Amino acid sequence: MSYKKIKLKIVTPERLILEEEVDQVSVPTTEGEITILPHHIPVVGGLASGDVVAYKEGEPIPMAVVGGFVEVNTDTDGYTTVAVLADFAEHVASITEDEIQKAKSRAEELNKQAENKEVVDFEHFAAELERSLTRVKIADKWKTRKYRK
Repeated sequence: MSYKKIKLKIVTPERLILEEEVDQVSVPTTEGEITILPHHIPVVGGLASGDVVAYKEGEPIPMAVVGGFVEVNTDTDGYTTVAVLADFAEHVASITEDEIQKAKSRAEELNKQAENKEVVDFEHFAAELERSLTRVKIADKWKTRKYRK
């Protein structure tokens, strides 16, 4: 069996975020983090909030993701495809310090709004809060690390 690449595709409802051939990819699922290598068995699972980290030629490519699904397939030729269908995703390099501060402020604002139970749309509130907190957490995690932009 020859070594093949993985075709990784990360998509949100708004747009295609990343489509690239990579060596491996780690994905946060609702059941725990999994690492996918070439020739992986087929998997479909829920996507947890966190970072999807693809590796190409030893360099990490980190992406912040919130919610959705991941699907892994390997065809008869042994070529593996990973489709990440996320509610929200962005490359860590695109999260600026200014955006981190805005996300922190937005999370604080949403927490204050939650106190007024008559006004809050809890489903929207929970999604917004999770998105803001995930951006902050993943940006902080990768702030001092080297990665491919």
